[in-house]
Formats: sequence, structure tokens, C-alpha cells
Amino acid sequence: MKKKAALHNLGCKVNAYETEAMQELLEQNGYEIVPFKEGADVYIINTCTVTNVADRKSRQMLHKARKMNPDAVVVATGCYVQARGEDIDPCVDIVVGNNKKKDLIAILDEYYNAQHKVKKELLDINHEKEYEEMQVTHTAEHTRAYIKVQDGCNQFCSYCIILYARGRVRSRKIADVVQETERLVASGVQEVVLTGIHLCSYGKDLGEGEDLSALIRAVHQVEGICRIRLGSLEPGSIDEAFVKNMAELPKVCPHFHLSLQSGCSRTLQRMNRKYTPEEFAQTCALLRRYFRHPAICTDIITGFPGETEEDFEECRSFVEKMHFFETHIFPYSRREGTRAAAFPDQIPEAVKKERGAVLRDLDRKRREEFLRYYCGMPMEVLFEEMVTEGGRSWWLGHGKEYQKVLLPADDPGIPAEGLSNRILSVKPEKISFHDCLTV
Repeated sequence: MKKKAALHNLGCKVNAYETEAMQELLEQNGYEIVPFKEGADVYIINTCTVTNVADRKSRQMLHKARKMNPDAVVVATGCYVQARGEDIDPCVDIVVGNNKKKDLIAILDEYYNAQHKVKKELLDINHEKEYEEMQVTHTAEHTRAYIKVQDGCNQFCSYCIILYARGRVRSRKIADVVQETERLVASGVQEVVLTGIHLCSYGKDLGEGEDLSALIRAVHQVEGICRIRLGSLEPGSIDEAFVKNMAELPKVCPHFHLSLQSGCSRTLQRMNRKYTPEEFAQTCALLRRYFRHPAICTDIITGFPGETEEDFEECRSFVEKMHFFETHIFPYSRREGTRAAAFPDQIPEAVKKERGAVLRDLDRKRREEFLRYYCGMPMEVLFEEMVTEGGRSWWLGHGKEYQKVLLPADDPGIPAEGLSNRILSVKPEKISFHDCLTV
């Protein structure tokens, strides 16, 4: 009888990719994949540790799995358990560190053969030099797939714990990325998102000429791929040659996430970020020179230790001037083991929340401004799924700049087989339904 396995993912797109890869490993080895609820024989939780909230959610999901089936095998993997090391909750049966996920099946087999003795498969991630090769051949989204191409980071930002959970930069071979892209195309995928822990560092550990530009060009040549998106990029790593290369490739979407973290020069220095607000602005100007009205998105941390009212106002003013499509705002989370955790003048949570609300209000205005630009303008949309909004059924898709677009499902121009995985040229007329453009 097949063992039933349930998986739950927390955290970033890299984690999501690895969870899909582990699911495929389980399927290939005779496990039946079931929803994350009562009745599974094995629960696998891919944890996150980017904030204290992520830690808490990781612990909660581990306890939830144990409660749903006290006799099940509870497997904890991912950044939370890697950062915690041997100090892990007793409700966990198996600990699988980062760079050991590919060995999941062998680890489970050893656990069963050892009469359920608690097993911890952790390694010193900071001395790992080999990229952990994992693959997916299909994805739940069918239309879009994330492809992990890089792991680790060498930046040492003063607030970040992920370096200690993911180790140093390790890059995937271009040939392996191309092969996976080809398999995903065969399963119906038309859009890929190249992602990693520090994507701009791709290739630094490989040979000459194997950099992010070369990787993008290689994926661009795969027949059947219509769109390529990129994960988060470091503004200090983007130069004109790189932007020019992307602009020459029509499959590259003009949708760029640049990690800002703060628009205040003093705060950026204390964060150990490798650029100034002025240099960040120059990178945005470069992208806007080579791409027409690109979607530029960013992250902001509010309430970094020592952030004064003047510092925050400098940040807010800078964000206002940059006209981002989307700004993801996070309160600073104190992470033991990082330099910032020991900084003086830690900011009260109430102040972080207040500053976040100011930036979120600005984000709503800028998002609407960005979307309004496209009203009445023909655009290519890759439609993905049917949704219900406002009491009607709609086809939902995304433009190349990642605008959400809704088309009425009863539109007479829609073919009988529907629009799933189709690219159409449409003309959205207004903004409605949770920042969606509607046709």
C-alpha cells in the first residue's frame, strides 16, 4: 500500500521550487501526494526563517502536522531548521538541512529501516561548494514555472540571517537549466521565472562567460518559451551592458524587482547594502531608458535600528520619487546571530507599524498610477485560470509587466476550449477588482 505524503511550503520562491521538486521525488518513488490535512503518513514542512513571524509559522506548521496524525513521520527542512541546527522541536522526526533535500527518499528509507529513530541530516552549509541539483518537470500553475538557478549569498547584509541558512554562492550549470526549461515546455509551460537566493551572483563560482546574461540568453533560445521573468536583482550589480543584453531579447519581460530596503543613505550604510539611493535611482533610469514603462518593484524595511524620523522621511521621499509599480513593506525583524541584532536604538513595533502604513498608502497610489497608464492600450496577456469576481466569471492573466488582467468569461470572442495557456492582445478599459485591469 502506498504511503501518503503531504507537503507544506513557507517562504520564498526558491523554497516553493524546492517543495515542488521534493514532491516529484516522492511521486517517482511510489508515494501518494495528498492535501496537508489529517490522514497523511508523512508530513514535510519546508520552513522559512527570514523573520520572527516566519519562525513562528514554521513551528506552528510542525506542531499542526504532529497533531493531525501523532503516528505520522514529521519531516522539517528548509532555512528555519538549518539555522537552528541541532536545537529543533521534539515533535520533529527527521531534520533535513539545505543542500540535503535531494536525498529525501534515501533519508526516509534509512529512518524506516532504523525503526523510527530520530534522524538529523544537517551539514555545515557555509562550507558547501556544490549546487544541489533538483528538478521539476511539471508545475501546479501549468502556465508559469519557477526555475531555481542559484543558491547562497556572499553579501553579509547586517540584518539578514539567510546567509547562515543558505551558505555561500553556488550556481547551477546553464545546460541543466536549459534541459529543465525544455521539459517544462513539453508539459505546457510558456513562462519561466529564473530565481535564486542572490540571483545577480549567478555564475561567480563558474567559468568565464557563465554569468546571468549568458544564462538568460540560453533560456531565451529554448523553443516554446514565450516569456522570461527574473527574480529579485541587486541594483549595484546591474550595468548598462546587462540591461542592453536583456532589452535585445524579446522574451524577457519588462518586470524587474530591485531590492532597495531603504531610501535613506545612512540606513543603507548601516544595513551594509552596497549602493546609495543615487546609484539605485541611476539603475532605475537605465531600465526605463531601454524598456518602455517597465514595472519596477522593490522591498522596504521599516524601523531598522537607529532609523530616525528624518531617516524615514528621506526614505519615504525617495520612494515617492521613484514611482515603483509595487513596494513590498516589511517591519525590521531582529534576528539573533546578525550584526543588526546588537545595534542600539531598536525601534518599537508601534513605530515600525506606523511607518509601514505610510508607505503602504503611497504604494496603493503608485500602483494605481502605474496600472492607469495601460487603460485603453493594447497589450499581450497570457491567460492562466478562471476566477469569480463581482458575481461573474472571468479569465485571469498577466501582461508582460505583470499587470493582472480580467476578461469576462462570457466574452463572445473566447473560443469554446477557453483561454488557458493562451496569449491574446486585449485592450483593458479600467481598474477594478483588487488592482486588476478589466477588459
